Amino acid sequence: MAASMAQASHLGTSAVVQPCSCRDVEGTSRRSATSSVAAFAGLKNAKSVPLASSLGDSAAQRDALRRSAFGSASVTTGGRKAVVCMAAEEKREFPLQQYRNIGIMAHIDAGKTTTTERILFYTGRNYKIGEVHEGTATMDWMEQEQERGITITSAATTAKWKDHRINIIDTPGHVDFTLEVERALRVLDGAICLFDSVAGVEPQSETVWRQADKYCVPRICFVNKMDRLGANFFRTRDMIISNLGAKPLVLQIPIGAEDSFAGIIDLVRMKAVVWNGEELGAAFEDQDIPENLLELAEEYRATMIELVVEQDDEAMEAYLEGQEPDEATINRLIRKGTIALDFVPVLCGSAFKNKGVQPLLDAVIAYLPSPLDKPPMKGCDYENPDIAVDRKPGDNEPFSGLAFKIMNDSFVGSLTFVRVYSGTLSAGTYVMNSNKNKKERIGRLLEMHANSREDVKIARTGDIIALAGLKDTVTGETLCDPENPVVLERMDFPDPVIKVAIEPKTKADVDKMSMGLIKLAQEDPSFHFSRDEETNQTVIEGMGELHLDIIVDRLKREFKVEAEVGQPQVNYRESISKVSTVKYTHKKQSGGQGQFAEIEVKFEPLEAGSGYEFKSEIKGGSVPREYVPGVVKGLEECMSNGVLAGYPVVDVRAVLLDGSYHEVDSSVLAFQLAARGAFREGIAKAGPKLLEPIMKVKFPAYP
Repeated sequence: MAASMAQASHLGTSAVVQPCSCRDVEGTSRRSATSSVAAFAGLKNAKSVPLASSLGDSAAQRDALRRSAFGSASVTTGGRKAVVCMAAEEKREFPLQQYRNIGIMAHIDAGKTTTTERILFYTGRNYKIGEVHEGTATMDWMEQEQERGITITSAATTAKWKDHRINIIDTPGHVDFTLEVERALRVLDGAICLFDSVAGVEPQSETVWRQADKYCVPRICFVNKMDRLGANFFRTRDMIISNLGAKPLVLQIPIGAEDSFAGIIDLVRMKAVVWNGEELGAAFEDQDIPENLLELAEEYRATMIELVVEQDDEAMEAYLEGQEPDEATINRLIRKGTIALDFVPVLCGSAFKNKGVQPLLDAVIAYLPSPLDKPPMKGCDYENPDIAVDRKPGDNEPFSGLAFKIMNDSFVGSLTFVRVYSGTLSAGTYVMNSNKNKKERIGRLLEMHANSREDVKIARTGDIIALAGLKDTVTGETLCDPENPVVLERMDFPDPVIKVAIEPKTKADVDKMSMGLIKLAQEDPSFHFSRDEETNQTVIEGMGELHLDIIVDRLKREFKVEAEVGQPQVNYRESISKVSTVKYTHKKQSGGQGQFAEIEVKFEPLEAGSGYEFKSEIKGGSVPREYVPGVVKGLEECMSNGVLAGYPVVDVRAVLLDGSYHEVDSSVLAFQLAARGAFREGIAKAGPKLLEPIMKVKFPAYP
């Protein structure tokens, strides 16, 4: 502010900066203008500066005004105040070092959404706590999620905690929606992995853990539901070792369990943290460690210290000499080891009972990485994929981002969620989709809070933002600066595992259903649909029955299409089991030119997967060369309609052995019709059989 006023004083004018829109203001005196400056800038002794010239007399004046640090400047000239608009340069609210992009992942019903709701409440993002079982959870905004009490689609939000910005993605726990976890982890810097303290490490816990390993995502473990009957923190810790092959670093141990769970012991500070039942868990206090837990706490603290000092040679030497590291050093070493994936910090609590969430947030900002702590994003050159290109995090770097999710919004249209890896992005600008070599115009930039939206002017490195107005970009594609193109590594999507046939209840809804399926497939790369030409059915494919149930329900709710589903017809195949030879004559005489063709064909079975082959062994011109294509066409036509049940015939070789023709009555059509007759007789004699599909299943085994 002082710099802006100094510029104005240098001009000899009373120039003041105001956060207002561009307009002329009539009849404002120098005194009132000065007062507005004092009010805006918080200055007690704002003074007017005598005018030397009128506005616009000097190009230097106008240029100085344009260089003002704020969006507009007002200049008093002859009792009138003109307001000049200038480009605004917004500053970061939080330095990039204070960003945390995290996901919350777990097996179904481990408490992911409940934990997220508490985070939003304690950070002040929400004014009340939403509950999953009541259908009021902010992050479960879809009607299907509220009705079923499960998370179906990943939802993004932003919260602030102790001068840090935390971008959060709440992910589903059901195996049918594992793609949501996959693409969230692809763009996140860290994660919280929740475990039910009763069930411990569950099957989907192992799946999401492997996904996090795939993308080298540092994580914190939170053993949740310590208030449940049968809760056992230490058994869950052991399962993290045995089932996940991880190295847990216990930072907290519980005070009590089940109904007696009261709080946690912080092993770093060696303090007990106890919550009371008031203010929804917002109030807690430090206490001395209970006597009956002091020995256990000292044992686990010693184990923790031994593990963290391995991160630093000096700390290790000091520890071996009997000197324990101080609290700041311990936290620094925990952060170093967590980011290096050498171990995973383990905390505990009960999100539903509002206990343990605040220390979890402290651990997120203390131990999980910022975008600056992660290696540069790797990609390849736009023109030469063999040349590696890195994108370092920073606002001054060329813009690059990855589209990781598409969402159809009934008010805004299609929204593309993008993680900004480098540079900045403003509304109204153009970016390049380097995967398709197309330019995209950015309509609006939206900061998402579940399904609610807030417009922002600029997106910076580290932001997770939704873009409106993109037409050609789909999940997994790169957006970048057109002057500095780069192609970031794409995502891998799992293949569907189940199919059902679907058809609208009324013919009038055929087009609406097709449009709905197209939009749903754009949102969800694990959902496919196609038209089976053999059965004339529309077939939808997904990751499980629940996945497809949700798709059909969304067709009804969002696209107003009532649809019926059923088992798709099995695409059987027919083949033969032995060799047969048939001689067939096609003769037709009804006045004028007739039809005559005689052929001898041998049908032989082939190995599975060989398809259909045709071979001609004609010698001596018994069938002229120009008539052979008629035989080929006739046989190929019949191959799509077998003699047993009308299914396509496969794994058969047809050999044209001999034949005869008439100089007048023979033609390509006559030999085509003869081939059809030979096929019917020959296949029927060759031991026809019905083939059913065989699925190849792979079961991965993990130690």
